[in-house]
Amino acid sequence: MNKIIFKVIILFVLTINNSFGEENIMILKLKDGDVKIELFADTAPNHVKRIKELATNGDYDNVVFHRVIDGFMAQTGDVKFGNSSNDNFDLNRAGMGGSNLPDLKQEFSNLPHDRGTLSMARSQDPNSANSQFFICFKPAPFLDRQYTVFGKVIEGMEFVDKIKRGDENNNGSVENPDKIISFKPL
Repeated sequence: MNKIIFKVIILFVLTINNSFGEENIMILKLKDGDVKIELFADTAPNHVKRIKELATNGDYDNVVFHRVIDGFMAQTGDVKFGNSSNDNFDLNRAGMGGSNLPDLKQEFSNLPHDRGTLSMARSQDPNSANSQFFICFKPAPFLDRQYTVFGKVIEGMEFVDKIKRGDENNNGSVENPDKIISFKPL
């Protein structure tokens, strides 16, 4: 009898742990396939909350990857000027906008900028992150503890690798850029 109760308790705990984990899993749908992303709510709670809010509202859907530098990263998330289905879409201004929500205070950590890391883009002000983010193609240790890491690709990095690259002579600006098809919780 005790063994059955013990097994039921273990099963219950595993089920609960799995459901808590899924609340921080997102699916980034790209033209070549789905990318599964784990968000780090314990490390960057305010940034994760912002990403979830914008994603749940559909604000990231159809937003272009406006800056993509081969061997470095792909930047997206300008929900103001980078949304290709919006009247405000302006590829020349993509990367200069954000959401209507206030900027976020930095949540720097010791998490490294490894391949597949998601981190918030910002201006020179460490407390200026809003909606834009980037995904690292390769490790970028020079960014560590200077940008807020809020997640990591856990499946589908091969689809991130297929994002159209930008002009290396123009800071990675992309002509006819790829876009986020959708970004939603699991």
